[in-house]
Amino acid sequence: MRYIVALDVGTTTVRCHIIDENANTVSSSTEKVELIGEKRGHVEIKPDHLWTIIVKTVKDAIDVSGVDPSSFACFGISAQRGTFSCWNLLTGKHYHNFITWKDLRADSMVKEWNHSIMIRGLRIVAYILYILSKSKRFLAGSVLKFMNTQITLRLLWALQHVSGLREATINDSVAFGSIDCWLLYKLTGRHITDVSSASATGLFDPFTMKWATWIFSLLKIPSHIFPKIVDTTTNFGVTPKHIFGVEIPIVCCMADQAASLFGSGCFQPGDMKITMGTGTFVNVNTGTEPHATITGLYPLVGWRMGSELVYIVEGASNDTGILMEWAKALEIYKDVAETADLANSVEDSDGVYFIPAFTGLQAPINNHTAAAGLLGVKSTTNKGHIVRSLLESLVFRTLLLYDSLRTETCFTFKKTRIDGGVSQNDFIMQLLADLTGLEVERPINVEMSIFGVAICAGLYCGIWRNKEELIHLRKIDKVFKPNKKSQLSYENVIAQWKRAVDRFKDWY
Repeated sequence: MRYIVALDVGTTTVRCHIIDENANTVSSSTEKVELIGEKRGHVEIKPDHLWTIIVKTVKDAIDVSGVDPSSFACFGISAQRGTFSCWNLLTGKHYHNFITWKDLRADSMVKEWNHSIMIRGLRIVAYILYILSKSKRFLAGSVLKFMNTQITLRLLWALQHVSGLREATINDSVAFGSIDCWLLYKLTGRHITDVSSASATGLFDPFTMKWATWIFSLLKIPSHIFPKIVDTTTNFGVTPKHIFGVEIPIVCCMADQAASLFGSGCFQPGDMKITMGTGTFVNVNTGTEPHATITGLYPLVGWRMGSELVYIVEGASNDTGILMEWAKALEIYKDVAETADLANSVEDSDGVYFIPAFTGLQAPINNHTAAAGLLGVKSTTNKGHIVRSLLESLVFRTLLLYDSLRTETCFTFKKTRIDGGVSQNDFIMQLLADLTGLEVERPINVEMSIFGVAICAGLYCGIWRNKEELIHLRKIDKVFKPNKKSQLSYENVIAQWKRAVDRFKDWY
């Protein structure tokens, strides 16, 4: 029996699973990530803290498994995207903490650049070139917009505000990298990044499959600090014995949502999955061509494995699981598991509407100054109404993303795969099925990023022969079928919720 070590470095947790040839988890370990924010809008992770819990998580999973060290066939890494740091390649010392994808410190720069004459001019030129050439690359350029979740302007902020960083880039010792890049550096000493993680930075051109050097020139970001881009599966090196106690070949490194899509078996164009974890991510396999969006959906690379290159399009809402934890912290309920029963304890939300916008409202609304809050609370409002309105809002936001995908793509959707911690909530799952009209397929294992990177690594090292075998490894827990009557009964509720959203726009 051969085994795979699969590591997932998420926003709030680090997980490691030891997985066997039947795709069963033999052992696992989990550690919480400590997010810090000394200033409003700043969300950081200390590198030393992250490294310590990564090492502990992997060691604990290996130790508990009881597996002979010689039986570990390969090591796979899945990592959150859009979180980055800069460090010295020679000493390993960081110039600043990891600045996470949820950080809003560059918000004023994002607004300034998006409204600048330079960017407006670029959009106009790109649109003219699109009219002349019909190139999707220029169509994408015609709606170019910087976003807080992209690394682009947070990196520029760091270069302008972190003491000594800009000066240090004069020589070749400064390294920029997201979580995957830094982790590979720590394990192998190489300054490289996987193509799926690179594509999520905002500094990568999916149409040319290279770093977007025109952005470097525009923002005066030194290009030599960027890592080499490599395939999703390759020979990355081996884990040092002094770190985990065993040398294991590292063969796969993948962005978390790409790994989730792979783990969900979305191998064909038009296959869709929804992850409802810290945030909500709706991803569709678009095949061999990147998607050019007009509503704020994002073209990404799913994976590149030799000659196979797969693109995906993504719509995201940043605030999902974090809202559930927030309400729990306020003691609106004791356990997230009881929220479905609370929501079903009332017939409706009694005219109460919740706006899930701790970090603004992303595509297709694209209003980063929106506020979160409740509207319509009255003397008859009870705990059940508030909880129901919160759960409903998460589905309504997902519905907006789904509607954008239907409008912008030529695919016909009949079902969606689902994963992430929030997917355990039956009320949310059934309402999602009802309002989208899709069958919602929930697996037994909802930690799909770690499962995806595990089977991808296993495929590369020969544990499984092809993708047909991988599809049968995913075990289904429940399929939620849509109820047309429920969809019709919600038409007015959704319309009112959209009115409430309008009230919370441009608050900050």
